[in-house]
Amino acid sequence: MAKQRGWQWSKTRLRRSSITKTMLWAAGIGGLVPLALPVLALTESVGPQGIDARRLHAPPYNLTGEKIAIGQVEIGRPSRFGIDKVATENLPVTVRRVLLLDGVANPNEYVDGHAANVASVMISQDKLRTGVAPEALLYSGAVGPLGNTSAQPEECLAAQAVALENGGDVRAINFSFGEPLTRDPRSNAVLDGNALLTQCIDWSARVHGALYVIAGNQGRGGIPIPTDNFNGINVAYSRQVNGEFNRIDSSNLGSEPILSARQGGIPESNVGPRRSISIVAPGSSIELIDPDGQIRTSSGSSFASPHVAGTIALMQQLVDRQFRAGVPNWPLAGRHPMVIKAVLLNSADKIKDNGDGLRLGMTRTLLDNASRSWLESDAYQDPKIPLHKDLGTGHLNAYRAYQQILPGAFGPAEAVPAIGWNITELTPFVGATAVHDYAFEAPLQGGSFLSATLAWERVVALTDANQNGFYDIGEDFTDQGLNNLNLYLMPADSDDISQSVWSSVSEVDSVEHIFYQIPETGRYKLRVISQQQVHNEPTQPYALAWWTVSAP
Repeated sequence: MAKQRGWQWSKTRLRRSSITKTMLWAAGIGGLVPLALPVLALTESVGPQGIDARRLHAPPYNLTGEKIAIGQVEIGRPSRFGIDKVATENLPVTVRRVLLLDGVANPNEYVDGHAANVASVMISQDKLRTGVAPEALLYSGAVGPLGNTSAQPEECLAAQAVALENGGDVRAINFSFGEPLTRDPRSNAVLDGNALLTQCIDWSARVHGALYVIAGNQGRGGIPIPTDNFNGINVAYSRQVNGEFNRIDSSNLGSEPILSARQGGIPESNVGPRRSISIVAPGSSIELIDPDGQIRTSSGSSFASPHVAGTIALMQQLVDRQFRAGVPNWPLAGRHPMVIKAVLLNSADKIKDNGDGLRLGMTRTLLDNASRSWLESDAYQDPKIPLHKDLGTGHLNAYRAYQQILPGAFGPAEAVPAIGWNITELTPFVGATAVHDYAFEAPLQGGSFLSATLAWERVVALTDANQNGFYDIGEDFTDQGLNNLNLYLMPADSDDISQSVWSSVSEVDSVEHIFYQIPETGRYKLRVISQQQVHNEPTQPYALAWWTVSAP
């Protein structure tokens, strides 16, 4: 790629290439807050008012992301001491390596305030404004300045380069930017999961084992690509009310945006009933660190998604620790993106617990723009809809994610505890239905809630023209389809799904989610069924996480 003059950081402004006319950051919503105001939102968003990750940094947990590699892809990149003049020796945001496309970044080129701000949420070691995973190893890839045509091939190349860092062991990759549909080269482009960048992300998630975390919302004239992915996590952002991040920010457009007629154009949302939002995290009035160490405050889903990526580093550190210590029920497969995805989504806060544990110890009630909770949504009432259009499965809670993953993995061949997870595979074959049952070892308490999340992956294949095993610009991908898995809550002694108590039976999603109040004390089980095979893979891997309340 020809060398171009990129974005360079100064203390007074960020100079942008004049050819970039469309803002492709997901954080372009909301203004800056004067620094004189007593805003401590990064401190609060990582603390108990937000995702409660700071608790995990301290003993006895000692989870800081140590030795866990995570990544980010942006148009630009954070600064790095020893390479960039603007970076000071005591800069609290220390990036492991900075890249440009699939090569090493050049000194002082494409240093970008937005990328640095996003990185600070993940790995800042500032004593006051500590990031979610301050000891994680962050690899940052820059795409470089964008022209007037789609840069999806370059963005895919940059994502692959980041995924291959650390010996190919990068556990999560944050995308706090995206592409508008107007730049997609496909004729009459829609959000059907088949934009090149979207397919690239779903391919890389399976091939490289990295969980992609995507910021940004759908809407009109926005940056919806790659929010139509299947294998990642899409993040909306919350704001504080009475000191707690408990309400979706009004700037979020969600999966089914309601827009006025005067705005013109067709709303950008997923084709069909599939929704885009997976989870919510803090993103309003967040304190951020610039490339020169100065502090600014800004808002947007750009700063919500790195809260999720940082939390993944904490969970991955726990997985590695438990496995290396030989703790029972802790397989190495616990590192898999599907496990972490199921754990984060299943442990999200929906409805605040009354103190009796029947609402699974949730710490807040999360409200949408209409001041309605998850219990008032169609996702709670319709088995075919697993995700709330604005809230996904709820608000990220790092400490509850820790509680969700800590018991370990339990398979369908044994009675399972009240809280746990599993990763395994079904073997679907023609003319039969593959089934796994997870029977709870103790009766469940009537009036309590059950939360269960099933996650699996779409299969995307690389059309590898030169057969080198890597994506190269000019190559593309083939969507090989998504098998249809469903999740049922059933009486333990029943074998007929028509007798199920509740279910999640979406025909279009790669996630099924049940949040349901147990009608009466008794014995129950979860059933995972592969009900339609689309691609020709011999087995269907999946991850399942559950959280219940056992009867006294």
